[in-house]
Amino acid sequence: MYWLIGRKSQLSIENKLLLYKTIIKPVWTYGIQLWGTASISNINILQRFQSKVLRMIVDAPWYVTNEIIHKDLEVPMVIDEVKKYTSAYKARIQGHPNILASSLMDDRPLIRRLKRKIPQDLTEE
Repeated sequence: MYWLIGRKSQLSIENKLLLYKTIIKPVWTYGIQLWGTASISNINILQRFQSKVLRMIVDAPWYVTNEIIHKDLEVPMVIDEVKKYTSAYKARIQGHPNILASSLMDDRPLIRRLKRKIPQDLTEE
């Protein structure tokens, strides 16, 4: 898709951003509620990818920070997207009429043998 959103593309920034939001973003947000508990290094890989694509869309020079690009384009960071989708998922599961589905979000024991995250950990931060 470089020829559509790259430097030499004749599309406007709004159209490039629309392509990003409709084609690229759904690919990495699929299953975000579950893989959001991945390690920070894996989430950072997605953040680097998102930042590179947004930088390519606006053709920003090297000295413009990624935070400014995200803020100007009004595109949230990956970790913010993870938290948003996870809290919506939690609310949807808690209100589910099926008792077994709603019990998925019950509190887990505070003592865990491994330091692995569970989806509920994302909404508590």
